[in-house]
Amino acid sequence: MSARYGRETAIALCSEARDAFVFFQEFIAETRIECEFTRVGRLTGAFSDRQLEALEAEAEMLRREIGIPYEIVRGPGLRAEIGSEAYVGARVLPHHGGLHPAKYAAMLVRLFRERGGQLHEGTRLLDYERSGAGFVLKTSRGGVRSRDLVVATNGYTSSATSSLQRRIIPVTSYMIATEELSAATMSELFPKGRVVTDTNRLLCYYRPSPDSKRILFGGRPAYTEIGPDRSADRLLQHLRLIFPALRRTRVTHSWFGYIGYSFDHLPHLGTLDGVHYAGGYCGSGVVMATWLGRKLAYRLLGSDEGRSAFADIPHPTHVLYYGRPWFLPLVQAWYQLLDFPASMLVARCL
Repeated sequence: MSARYGRETAIALCSEARDAFVFFQEFIAETRIECEFTRVGRLTGAFSDRQLEALEAEAEMLRREIGIPYEIVRGPGLRAEIGSEAYVGARVLPHHGGLHPAKYAAMLVRLFRERGGQLHEGTRLLDYERSGAGFVLKTSRGGVRSRDLVVATNGYTSSATSSLQRRIIPVTSYMIATEELSAATMSELFPKGRVVTDTNRLLCYYRPSPDSKRILFGGRPAYTEIGPDRSADRLLQHLRLIFPALRRTRVTHSWFGYIGYSFDHLPHLGTLDGVHYAGGYCGSGVVMATWLGRKLAYRLLGSDEGRSAFADIPHPTHVLYYGRPWFLPLVQAWYQLLDFPASMLVARCL
């Protein structure tokens, strides 16, 4: 980001992301949102010494520039964090945490309705046009007139808002849940209950379920839709590479959805053709959608509180991209090639 936008803008973007997380915790406390949020810390595992060195260099830069604390663990320190031999070391961000995202979404809906908001599910935007100082919307259930139009569809952005669709790439995110495991097994695999990710480009992300009875394991076994059965088989294979003790463990649930990526891997806030939008969270939507949604609301009100570093950077598209991500299989193949040395290290270790 420093190379692309300059050091000052890079610091502003990272600082705002840090502030977004602080606000998020205050928001769920003040509004009494019950979503099982716990600050258990995030562990990022490295499959090689080279990956660990890069991880430490990045963490040290963020500590120095914006004050984010971290710890690098190896050897006995790593074994005290996670019951896996797959990683040579890891970075721990102690201030991070996890929650139940469906409960969080449901609570947001409740708060919205309590404040007089109307939610019309299953209503698809087909088209819209400017009309004087406002908009006329054509939907699957009739017409709507509005003063302002906000698009917050992220990975589900359609051709009805084609300018934004050209800037957001829908990428699949697959998840599985294991059968219930014993308390002893869960304690051995997750001694501190961390949420976990890794340093691969085709990364995995996993954690104990909020009740600590299952493992919730996610990743991108494919960048296109392959169905919950095939994706479950692939994710389970990778889970067993990380935790060989689970070689007989079954999967009970499998699901997927779309996240919104951007070409510069950053969230964005702005206006296109008079339409307000926020999106492109690149997998960090729980915190950043909450934060940028708030910023967007202030922008509608004309308040200075709507200022954001994420609104000051350009939101790129590509001359060959019109909403259908034809290039994702090529990206996946390239990432698999780059991740191959780390994958071989894991296989040899196990």
